[in-house]
Amino acid sequence: MSELNYTYYESPIGMLKIGGTKNFIGELSFVENKDQLTYEESGITELMHQCTEQLIEYFHGKRKNFELPVHQQGTLFQVKVWGELMGIDYGRTISYMDLAKKLGDPKVIRAAASTNGKNKIAIIVPCHRVIGSDRSLIGYSGGMWRKKWLLQHEFKIAHGVQTLF
Repeated sequence: MSELNYTYYESPIGMLKIGGTKNFIGELSFVENKDQLTYEESGITELMHQCTEQLIEYFHGKRKNFELPVHQQGTLFQVKVWGELMGIDYGRTISYMDLAKKLGDPKVIRAAASTNGKNKIAIIVPCHRVIGSDRSLIGYSGGMWRKKWLLQHEFKIAHGVQTLF
C-alpha cells in the first residue's frame, strides 16, 4: 500500500485525521490527544481536500453519501465486511447478526464484529451504523458518545427523528 499523507479536520465530534494518497483515502480516525498532531501540508492531495469538503457537507446535513475512493489493507473476509458496511444506507442501522447473515453465515458474527472494529476509515465506511441485535449501542473505537452522535445526526437528517437512543 502506498504511504499515506495526512491532514486534519476539526469536526463537531472532535479532530479527525485524514490519511490519503492521490488515488484513495486510507484512513479517517479520531484524534484523542491534540498534542500528537503533526502538520505536513505539502503532501496533501486534491482527494484529501475533497474528503474534507465532503465531511463538512456531511456534518452540515448536506451529504448522505461519500464519493471518494477508499482502500484498506485486509484479508478477503475483512474487505468483504468493509464492503458490506458501505452498503448500509444513511440514516439506517443493522445488527451484527444482520451483518453476518449478509456475509452468508450467521456463525461469522464475532469475526464480522471484530473486523467492524478494525475499520480504519470512520464515517465514510460507516461502521457506526452497526448495532446490537437488541438495538443497543455496542462498541465503537471512536467512543460510544460519538457513535450515538453520528446515528442521531443521520436519523435527524434522514427521518426528522430527534433521538434514536
